[in-house]
Formats: sequence, structure tokens, C-alpha cells
Amino acid sequence: MVFDPKRESSAVSERDASRRAQARLLWLLPVIALLAVVGYASLQKQRPESITAALARGERPAAPEFRLGRLNASGALGLADLRGKVVVLNFWASWCIPCKDEAPLLERVWQTYRDRGLVVVGVNIQDLEQEARRFIAQTNPTYSNVRDVDGAVHRAYGLTGVPETFFITRDGRIIRKFPGAVVEWTVWRDAAEELLR
Repeated sequence: MVFDPKRESSAVSERDASRRAQARLLWLLPVIALLAVVGYASLQKQRPESITAALARGERPAAPEFRLGRLNASGALGLADLRGKVVVLNFWASWCIPCKDEAPLLERVWQTYRDRGLVVVGVNIQDLEQEARRFIAQTNPTYSNVRDVDGAVHRAYGLTGVPETFFITRDGRIIRKFPGAVVEWTVWRDAAEELLR
């Protein structure tokens, strides 16, 4: 084999270039890791704490504010408009069979306790407006129903599905949550009585 100085010089240059690239990569790895940690911490600060977790610790988290267009009346309704009343906030969708089962119970809660300052508000999510209006026509609630068009409200409440119902005190604190369908009147009655205390 004949020694070729050009080939040897080229091989040395490639090894040097490879080492420089590895050195740059080793320098970049800690920077990338630091940016990832800072980004994750920033996202954690922006994400609201889970209402469910706070309730499990015995806390009374503040109910996220909203202002949404009404489905069964004109204008908009905001949670701030209801300050001083207790609120039963029920998230529903037209395609949700248990939501249809709960609707008469929500109406009964509204009719039974409205004279004592209880308000029921239904919040429609993940629906076409036409389907939501059809649900309203079929279930015929007399309590207010609004529509969460962009999903911001149901994300703020940390919904995992429908139906979900939140019980909000006169000063805007959540004291209880039904994380699914409840079709027994006594459970609704007891929750409403607790809220009104």
C-alpha cells in the first residue's frame, strides 16, 4: 500500500470536523435541556390547577368566569351576572344519552329551589348549534342554557366528559362536582340543600 499524503490529510480533516460537530452537539444538549425545563415550568404555571384535585383536598376553588351566548333566550349570560346566587352548572352535549336522562332532574332542581336563590345553567359543548337547539326543543328546560362554542369554558373547568355538574356558592366557589350522570333525585336534592346552606 502506497502512502498518499492527500488522502491522509483528508481523513484527518474529516475526523477533526466530526469531533467539532460532536463538541457542538455536547455543548447544545445542556442548552436544549434547560430550554425544555423552562418551557415545561412555564406551561405548568399557565395551566390552571385541577378543580377535581382541589376538591379532593377539601378546598373550594374559584369557579372560572365565563360569558357565553344563550341557546334558549336572547343575549349572553356570564357567571359574574349570577353572583349572590348559588349555581348548578351542568355541561352537556346533544349526543350524550345520560345528558338527556339528567335534564328532567335539572329542571326539577331549578323548579324546586329557584325561590331560594338557586340557578341552574346548562352549558352545551362539542356540538353543532342546530343539534344543541334540537336537544333544547326535546328536553324543554326553563333554566338558562348557553353554548361553549370554542371549548374555552369546558377546558377551564377541566372536563373529562359529559355530563359533568359543578355546584358553585354565592361567592363563586366550587364546593362539589358530579363527574358523570346522576339520575337519582335524592342525590340532586341533597347536593342542592348543601349548596344552599
